Amino acid sequence: MATQRSKLQPTWTDVKAKLAGLDRAGLLRLIQDLYAAHKDNQAFLHARFGLGENVLEPYKKTIERWLWPDVFKKQDTSVSKAKQAISDYKKAVGEPDGLLELMVFYCERGAGFCGDVGNEDEGYFDALVRMFELALKLTNALPVNRRAGFFSRLDRVRDISYKFGYGVGDDMDSLLSTYCCNREYGS
Repeated sequence: MATQRSKLQPTWTDVKAKLAGLDRAGLLRLIQDLYAAHKDNQAFLHARFGLGENVLEPYKKTIERWLWPDVFKKQDTSVSKAKQAISDYKKAVGEPDGLLELMVFYCERGAGFCGDVGNEDEGYFDALVRMFELALKLTNALPVNRRAGFFSRLDRVRDISYKFGYGVGDDMDSLLSTYCCNREYGS
């Protein structure tokens, strides 16, 4: 027997039907209210419309907070919240260069935290290696003349990753050799 969707659980279809009844002024008020309600909504709209000098900054701050927390304030790490910042940017804009910049930044901050502060969380390391591979794949999608800077930054991440063991540097070394043919990073 199939269960019916409860009317207590509205869906996008329900919201869309209500939005269709709004005039332009009502829609603008709604967006203004959403904008004022949360900084994530502001970051989304700024990124979507290309407003501000650096639309990546709020996403980088989120990544920084969750991958390199203030240990003196007893803050914790959260791979999922750091990755959510990248996902949020992708939904807002999805521009490949910005997406790649956030992925490489994620790798830099994750490896930097482990190298400087220390970390023994294997889940954190696994997520770092997965993001490293995604960044390499996206770098390879760039025209050849734009790859060098990203490959170089990822190579530095690999170098740092040897310091904290667990095979992370070896995994990154293998991935780098798979996605990058030579150390000049041109092919």
